[in-house]
This record gives sequence, C-alpha cells and structure tokens, in this order.
Amino acid sequence: MEHAYYSDGNTKRISWVIKTNGSKVEQEREHADIYVDKVSNEQSKYIALHVGIFWGIGNYIIKNGDAINIMLDSKSMYDHLVNDSQISDRLIEMKTFYIKQLVEQRKLKINYQLLGPEENLAAKLI
Repeated sequence: MEHAYYSDGNTKRISWVIKTNGSKVEQEREHADIYVDKVSNEQSKYIALHVGIFWGIGNYIIKNGDAINIMLDSKSMYDHLVNDSQISDRLIEMKTFYIKQLVEQRKLKINYQLLGPEENLAAKLI
C-alpha cells in the first residue's frame, strides 16, 4: 500500500495527515509537557514525523512493507533525511534514529519529497 504522509509542528503542537487510496486521516496533538515551549519549530517537525508514523503503525494504517511518500516543507529537514547527514541537535538525531528504526523494523519504503509550506496539509491543523 502507498501513503502520502504530511506532518508539522511548532513549540506547542504537532499534527500529521496520512492519505491512502483517497482516504485521509488527520491528527493533531498538544506537545507532551517535556516539549511545550522547550523545542524549536524544526525539532517539533521531527517529533511530529516520529509520532505520526508510530501512530499510523499502531492504528493499522501503515503496515509492514508499505511505501510512504514523506512530504516535507523544511529544506534543512529534507537535506538531513535524504543525505543522512549529521546534525548537531541531539533531539533531532534521536528522533531520526527512531524513525530509521521504525522504517527498518517494518520494512517500509520511504521516499522524501520537498514541497512548499502552503502545500503541507498538516500545517492547516496547527
């Protein structure tokens, strides 16, 4: 199965949208207390990516071996994930590790796509 995955976040909230075969699931959450007003918008985007994929797996939307087109509106995030480059932010590195772990464990096929902020369906939920 193929999915389009959008996510976004700010210092207070995260959101994600999973589109599959014409259906769309939208989710939004307040950050856990340990993150509220303590993370940057960029860090929050990584949190949303990790939490949303984990949520999608737990709710049987994303299944083993599925293909996910991860739609990113952050050039730096896109460059980091596509090129597997190092970054000096510990939280981002840990979230990247967990995302890669989910991808490997579930044998997901990931394709990162860069889009404009106005095209990010999850941004409208925050």
